[in-house]
Amino acid sequence: MSHKCQSILFSPSGRLLGEMASVSADLAHGHVIPEHSHPEDQLLFASSGVMTLRTKQGVWVVPPLRAVWIPAETPHSVAMSGTVSMRTLYFLPRLCRTLRGKCFVMNISALLRELILHACKFKRLSKKASAEQRIIEIIVDQLKAVDSIPLQLPHPTDTRAMRVVRTLLADPSDQRDLEKLCKDCGASKRTIQRVFQEETKMNFGKWRQQLRLLHGLQLLASGEKVTAVALEVGYSSPSGFISMFRKQLGTTPMRELGDGNGREPSGI
Repeated sequence: MSHKCQSILFSPSGRLLGEMASVSADLAHGHVIPEHSHPEDQLLFASSGVMTLRTKQGVWVVPPLRAVWIPAETPHSVAMSGTVSMRTLYFLPRLCRTLRGKCFVMNISALLRELILHACKFKRLSKKASAEQRIIEIIVDQLKAVDSIPLQLPHPTDTRAMRVVRTLLADPSDQRDLEKLCKDCGASKRTIQRVFQEETKMNFGKWRQQLRLLHGLQLLASGEKVTAVALEVGYSSPSGFISMFRKQLGTTPMRELGDGNGREPSGI
């Protein structure tokens, strides 16, 4: 059962304590924060490590130095791949009016990264304090210009299509084509293709590629080498996986999971 958290911005009596608040935590590989929801909008930032956000609508993977937006009252869980330095900002609902009312992963500029880390030095920030008001306003202004990145895996609601989803989530390296997968789901290939397009806004091939990309990010963050990851997510060679990764994210796996300064960790 999803847990509803108490407000971090209002006192138990209902008094407003601030417009923004922060929580910082360093979490071990494999740690899972169970499903819960907040009455505030939330910006979840990965200073290091990879986080995987899950809701009923799908999965979002957050690499290092990226963030995910979580609207207020959205039940979600978070799993850690690698050692994660998690930095979270909570916003009074409607403070960031320009941001969409659904989860999405975003690129974080160098300036916004430093602002997030600076804001996390405060338990709460209030517009009643002029210095804190400026921090709030600059962060909100910076969030207006963020770019979303394609690191989400939406789930269909159709029960037959979800049988295919569960099969591939359990084994992303499964090489069976859709026609063979459909034999166990109770629907034709054409029906499942239509459902994926209508309910996830992706054709099945694109959805499967996205699954492999996100699973690969999780494995890389946990310390797996690129060659092993490529095979585990269903590619016959590292070059095919690296090519797909570069096409989707504009960089190589090693640079994406490097030290945040463009330097690659050793070994593939």
